[in-house]
Amino acid sequence: MSNARLRDVAARAGVSIRTVSNVVNGYAPVSDAMRARVEQALTELDYQPNLIARNLKQGRTGLLCLVVPELDVPYFAELARAVINAGREHGYAVMLDQTDADPERERQLLTRNSRLALFDGLILSPLTLSADDLRNRGNRTPVVLLGEHVFDGSFTHVAIDNVAAARDATAHLIGLGRRRIAAIGDQPDPSGDTARLRTAGYRQALERAGLPYDPALVRPTARFHRRLGAAATRELMALPEPPDAIFCYNDLLALGAIRALHDAGLRVPDDVAVIGIDGIEEGEFATPSLSTVVPDKRQIASLAVGGLVAHIDGTPAPAEIRARHTLLARESTRGRR
Repeated sequence: MSNARLRDVAARAGVSIRTVSNVVNGYAPVSDAMRARVEQALTELDYQPNLIARNLKQGRTGLLCLVVPELDVPYFAELARAVINAGREHGYAVMLDQTDADPERERQLLTRNSRLALFDGLILSPLTLSADDLRNRGNRTPVVLLGEHVFDGSFTHVAIDNVAAARDATAHLIGLGRRRIAAIGDQPDPSGDTARLRTAGYRQALERAGLPYDPALVRPTARFHRRLGAAATRELMALPEPPDAIFCYNDLLALGAIRALHDAGLRVPDDVAVIGIDGIEEGEFATPSLSTVVPDKRQIASLAVGGLVAHIDGTPAPAEIRARHTLLARESTRGRR
């Protein structure tokens, strides 16, 4: 690592230390010619800014915190990697924490005595927080929310369009000629905002195709875990009229469904087609490979970190930010080609 200091760069460029500082920190306009001289000297000396000193001077720590329900869920692990990379681009390090989907733990994060005071900002994927919890929080750390939670617009919130994502997944199955399509993952309790929106998208796709909605084909799950997807699939296949396709509200539920169908001697997708949401890497290597709706995790991370940094700098981002999603059809719906 270079030990060059501002005075060394100034001497190399033949300018004042203040001019070098203005270029490095963007404090004041500098002519193009002067900037070019300073930047050349910075490169030649491999100057590395002292971020710790800069942050202390600005009253900041240079740290962001990402809090998710479960770090061992692949979607959140992959999202965490993207957030860490996005944070690095803005000069921030990112620390990780999880709530285990515990409502009290989520509320504790927002109290005045929370250790989040150690961070410049928080990216939070909550399951149970209400708008009142956020409005009345004792901790003033800037917050950006992830996931589908319908608040009052007072907080920057980054998510995909879950209604459209579920509608796309269900429409894909309908387009393959499937007519008895089940859904796994509904969550009617207060923490199930994402699930309820995905149920709405599922129902919209059925309605648009002129297919009836059958409540018996919709199976709730307490969490989006493999074993619960497998259990729900076994229940569905025991129906007098079992489904010929299953839309799962995340990829882990879908992987559990595929396992249960395999154990029952059924072929995917010949007997039952399966699709999920999340685009986790595990689905690419499943047998059969999993069709899925892929949220753009890099864009979600970039929008969330960018919005949080804007809050930290005093220029809040828009309240509602939508990230892209795409449908990726693989063997679990289209078979081997």
